[in-house]
Amino acid sequence: MRRALKAFILTTAVALVVAPTQARAEGFVTPWVGANWGSGNNIGNGRGAFGVNAGGMGAGVIGGEVAFGYSPSFWGTQNDFGNNSVIDLMGNLIVGIPVGGTHGPGIRPFVTGGIGLLRTQIDGGTLARVSSSNNMLGWNLGGGAMGFFNDHFGLRGDLRYTRGFEDLNTGNTVIDLNSNQLHYWRFQAGVVIR
Repeated sequence: MRRALKAFILTTAVALVVAPTQARAEGFVTPWVGANWGSGNNIGNGRGAFGVNAGGMGAGVIGGEVAFGYSPSFWGTQNDFGNNSVIDLMGNLIVGIPVGGTHGPGIRPFVTGGIGLLRTQIDGGTLARVSSSNNMLGWNLGGGAMGFFNDHFGLRGDLRYTRGFEDLNTGNTVIDLNSNQLHYWRFQAGVVIR
């Protein structure tokens, strides 16, 4: 009887150790507001933006997200530049370390980057009497932190640099970091729901 009990306990212990654990993915949605700024003639500093990021982190530290941003009056007011805007839609890799775990309160600092679409639109105005829209390939790179109050809600802040691959004057695709490419920084903050 003792042998049977020892075999049962040993078998149970081995089964618990080698049994597969349930994989837990952490999905999130973050509506956000932000401010853009840049250099040269590309942007009026402090112009507002809003959007949403949605994605997920695996059980580890690597995940992905889709980031959408809309920046109305990107180059200036409607009176001077007419209707003008920039839309960015990026597919990003996100790498973050969950401090405090992936459930309950905690913080997750992260870095993120990816490529996607940048769309510029300008329609008339007193200073810029031109109508133009352009779709171009772009990239973004940044970092930030997500802080959670409980299992489902928290705050997120990001600082990102976004740049187009095309020269704004010629439309040619270029990889160098010349000043004719659309480029800007954005700070964004929002509520994160996981």
